[in-house]
Amino acid sequence: MKTASRILGTALFLDGFEVQDAPRYGAERRGAPLFAYVRASRQPINERGVIRRPDLVIVADDTLVPMPAAGVMAGLGDFTVLLVNSQEAPSVWKDRLNLKGPVLTLPATAEDRQELRFAGAACAGAAAALLGVVSRGATERAIREELGPLGAEVVAANLERALAAFDLMAGHAGCVQEGTEVSASGYRHPEWIDLPFEDARVAAPAIHGAATSVEVKTGLWRTMRPVIDYSRCNRCWWVCSSFCPDSAIGVNAEGRPQIDYEHCKGCMICVAQCPPHAIEAIAERAAAAAEGGRP
Repeated sequence: MKTASRILGTALFLDGFEVQDAPRYGAERRGAPLFAYVRASRQPINERGVIRRPDLVIVADDTLVPMPAAGVMAGLGDFTVLLVNSQEAPSVWKDRLNLKGPVLTLPATAEDRQELRFAGAACAGAAAALLGVVSRGATERAIREELGPLGAEVVAANLERALAAFDLMAGHAGCVQEGTEVSASGYRHPEWIDLPFEDARVAAPAIHGAATSVEVKTGLWRTMRPVIDYSRCNRCWWVCSSFCPDSAIGVNAEGRPQIDYEHCKGCMICVAQCPPHAIEAIAERAAAAAEGGRP
């Protein structure tokens, strides 16, 4: 992905843009998610750092999509174009994520899936086409410049896949729109979550017999309660309902998740896994007080 950002950045520069391209590393180990950002403008670029509101997001590894910790879905807006390197059809990802913006996939052959070293070049070629402002010639020159020191054989293999991806996405050229700036005047400081200490008679489990899991109201164990904000919920039901270890999250006929508070023990895995952060944790004491008593 670092190489992909350099290829795309160089291609944009060759076509007359001011460019920034930079990777972002987490823990440096094999298999750790890695991000790379590219900014481009006809005017000088003064902003630095992470791109918070991307116009185009490309995911080279589709297993990262349902992992909020990976952060590949962060900042997606209504017009953000999402391209996933996946064998699944775009309609499948559209249904899973319930996104308003365009969703595309970059399918790869079985050989390419085994040769992950070529994924960066393919993603860079696809991105160049989707932007609609980068020529095929500039993309080719960028690959030759960035990968030239690795030898002619490596350049040829990457060039073949990058240009194939460019041609594949040519029908969607120009679908990426430049986003608008967001005003900081409505910024609100995050609220702290109070973690009260409760007596063991309140917080401890209440199990009175074997083989009665349905009858045992494990919701009595909670100190924190997950609450769904349906105005932010994307109805990507397969995430929260799949990750819930106790199957305490069901899905109604409208595709909206519903939490069974009698058997939700408050592990907060759903809060961590929700891509649009539509599930928040509130103190059980505050929730109970709002309802006039404990569940």
